[in-house]
Amino acid sequence: MTAPGTAPAPPTDPNTSSASSKKGSRWIEEWDPENEAFWNAKGEKIARRNLLFSVLSEHVGFSIWTLWSVLVLFMGPEYGLTPADKFLLTSMVTLIGAVVRVPYTFAVAIFGGRNWTIISASLLLIPTIAAFTVMEPGTSFNTFLLVGLLAGIGGGNFASSMTNINAFFPLRKKGWALGLNAGGGNIGVPVIQLVALAIIGASGGPRVLLGIYIPLVVVAAVLAALFMDNIENVKNDTGAAKDAAKDAHTWIMSFLYIGTFGSFIGYSFAFGQVLTNQFGRTPLEAAYVTFIGPLLGSLIRPLGGWMADKYGGAKITLWNYVGMGAATAVLIPASMEKSLALFTGAFVVLFVLTGVGNGSTYKMIPGIFQTKALAKGLEGEAAAAYGRRLSGASMGLIGAVGALGGVGINLAFRQSFLSYGSGTGAFVAFLAFYGVCFVVTWAVYLRRPAGRITASGTASEAKPQLSYAEV
Repeated sequence: MTAPGTAPAPPTDPNTSSASSKKGSRWIEEWDPENEAFWNAKGEKIARRNLLFSVLSEHVGFSIWTLWSVLVLFMGPEYGLTPADKFLLTSMVTLIGAVVRVPYTFAVAIFGGRNWTIISASLLLIPTIAAFTVMEPGTSFNTFLLVGLLAGIGGGNFASSMTNINAFFPLRKKGWALGLNAGGGNIGVPVIQLVALAIIGASGGPRVLLGIYIPLVVVAAVLAALFMDNIENVKNDTGAAKDAAKDAHTWIMSFLYIGTFGSFIGYSFAFGQVLTNQFGRTPLEAAYVTFIGPLLGSLIRPLGGWMADKYGGAKITLWNYVGMGAATAVLIPASMEKSLALFTGAFVVLFVLTGVGNGSTYKMIPGIFQTKALAKGLEGEAAAAYGRRLSGASMGLIGAVGALGGVGINLAFRQSFLSYGSGTGAFVAFLAFYGVCFVVTWAVYLRRPAGRITASGTASEAKPQLSYAEV
């Protein structure tokens, strides 16, 4: 298996041609965003263009991944599915989306960022057309489950997109760029929910929704082919994935990302179901509010990245977990008392905080590996190369493990409804988890002396500890 994020060789002249005559005009031979002359001359313009169309493709991918969070709202009693069936269905869709993030991450180095964006966008036609075919009463639960699993491939687009954009931008702009890329993708969740709201309000069926998204998938693939680029020197690196997997920070950040992105995607799938099952809302009434939280959480993700650039990702992440814990603490009595207004308000606040945390945690990743590079005595482009190599490889693993949090959330809701008839038990478990995330963030990245992980990525009292307080 190969991994992306490998450092490109610095250009000899920022004004020289960057196109490879051997592979076509969409391959860039020389790419060094840390070189300010190169960046100002042409690097920034190229990076922003790729960012724009990366966002579009990832946006559609997120919409298809979360398609079944909307389709289950269309599935009334005539479909013969219980609330537990629906939570199991959305859990499995989330699981596939998490698993495919690993190979999608490494596909960028094998095929090129542009080429893989075209392929991954085109693959979204499979789950969309399949759902269009089976979406009617009388279809068995197993069929719905199988078709739902196909939609999980939309979750992989995030990993390949983030890995690709990570290679385009300099370290000083990664928080903003990665936040904007991810936020633009995340917003695919509320957009598909808004489209569904309009369709339900007009008494339309689920196939109308699917008929809208099939051509959008084609548009995303075509625009990627026309306007995106591959970076020639993001070479296959058979050792980067292994090195990232051995590094303790990869798994620590995976755990923290479960708390932020796992919450975002899990709640995105579950919010509407909780409103219909616990508060007796109709699908239309639920659709009126379910999009608000994912929308705000998506829009604020770039702000979370920007705040992390300015104040430090670890600090923003730490206090963000305090806020998430407080919002969850409000949800517990709101759920017990069935106070719809308080419940909805607290849930929306929780969504917003997941967005902030998504931005701040992803900013931490390249900062952590850059700090380790400096601790190894590397400087300049060598340090940047080391950071890009490991951060690019680790992002796929972190994104995959983080998305598994969405599986856990939906399974927790399923068990809570089976045991107590409400989501209250699940919220108690989530509150405890956010408390653990707070402690881990403080202990590893902010405690003085900060960090108990050495430059080798393993705990050791014999080696000097690194300070990650500013990552």
